[in-house]
Amino acid sequence: MRTFALLCYNRSEGDIMKGKFVTFEGCEGVGKSTQLKQLKEYLDKTGQPAIFTREPGGNKISEQIRSVILNPENTEMNAMCEALLYAASRAQLVDEVIKPALDRGELVICDRFLDSSIAYQGGARGLGIENVLEINRHAIQGCMPDLTVFLDLSPEHSFRSRQKSAELHDRLEDEAMDFHLKVYEGYLEDAEMSEGRIVKIVPCRNKKDTTEKIIELLREKGIIR
Repeated sequence: MRTFALLCYNRSEGDIMKGKFVTFEGCEGVGKSTQLKQLKEYLDKTGQPAIFTREPGGNKISEQIRSVILNPENTEMNAMCEALLYAASRAQLVDEVIKPALDRGELVICDRFLDSSIAYQGGARGLGIENVLEINRHAIQGCMPDLTVFLDLSPEHSFRSRQKSAELHDRLEDEAMDFHLKVYEGYLEDAEMSEGRIVKIVPCRNKKDTTEKIIELLREKGIIR
């Protein structure tokens, strides 16, 4: 196991946050957006406040960076540039949204975070996990998730529904299947390293059943009621 990765990967005892931080991860087309929407509806209905945000994006500057990263015309972007742009977007989001909310004792739920960079740039782009962690060490300011929900569905399955969609695809979605298979492999390796922080949930055919699984998990972890 990588020494530097272990030092930087999970939150240390000194990184005390009053709130709770939950992230959602998965390959393209796996249904994260749908599950986050249904989770928000449940929390709103039951009177449980939470801040929902996303990566890349979540604030003015990070959304501008997002448009550069995902622009299908930017095909010449190299792996390091991509990783640094994600880290820049993340640094702004952490400083402006995530860390202040956690310091106030709030629940923050984020669509993608550092694990995406580990899987996409570290794994599929070949930069390596250590390099991605080094790039992001200052960006995350010690804000590692308490729990990461990984919607565990391989690209071969998730892309079936995605290809039927009329939605416009971004630069990463347009990558070849081989790239997305490497992303999936990166996530699986990431989950093994996480010491239980990343929990796999296999999406059900019925989306509401998947939501129930997620809600039950968050209850078990004492994050929601």
